[in-house]
Amino acid sequence: MKPSSPRATIARRLIAPATAAAVVGLASFAGAGAASAHVTANAPTVTQGGYGVVTLVVPNESDAAATTALRVTLPGLSSARPEVMPGWKSVVTKKDDEVTEITWTADPGSPGVPVGQFGQFRFSGGPFPEQETVELPALQTYADGETADWNQSTPADGSEPELPAPTLTLAPDTGEGHHGGSHSSSTTDNSSTTENSQASDTSESSAATDSAARWLGGIGLVVGTLGAVIGVAALTALRGKGRGRNGGGGSDA
Repeated sequence: MKPSSPRATIARRLIAPATAAAVVGLASFAGAGAASAHVTANAPTVTQGGYGVVTLVVPNESDAAATTALRVTLPGLSSARPEVMPGWKSVVTKKDDEVTEITWTADPGSPGVPVGQFGQFRFSGGPFPEQETVELPALQTYADGETADWNQSTPADGSEPELPAPTLTLAPDTGEGHHGGSHSSSTTDNSSTTENSQASDTSESSAATDSAARWLGGIGLVVGTLGAVIGVAALTALRGKGRGRNGGGGSDA
């Protein structure tokens, strides 16, 4: 086996780390997209048996059509009020005086949730069941008629299903939550103000998390690409020096 020249050895040492960095960067970018691929639900201020604001984060997974409707199934709440959204109308469905569904539909001419973007759908309601996790199955409809039914429960082995139902994780009640169906007008006003504030905080938190994931993925890709460029430049410089030395030797002869 022919021994490697010093130039080849140095080149390999420069290019190998650069290639690894590029692979890591691409993996980070892909991971950021995968982490936000499913419809998810979060309600950090809602406790078991309590009231609060729930945010549904809905990414558009279609390559060609906008998301134009979303229907979420609720666990029978005494009240549920969707947030006003420009370009969308909402319908609250009740059964036996309990709210069982909320449906959002994009207005005609509205862009809905465009390809490659995500939307946030919020509602305020309760009381939620006194249990640790609550599933909120959601049906996502696209402009071309395709649908995605996010209604699958996580199996006992913990593996993720293909279309997992958005799931809330609720903390135990600390005694400070709102219970019961009657509230004074003063309490209602204060609750409304608090819920609006929580909606804003939740929105900012979700957007910040999504942006952070995408920025980290982008930074990893840039670092990896930069490393590859440096490695190629170093190899080119070494080859240039080698040709220079060979040319000098010929003139002396």
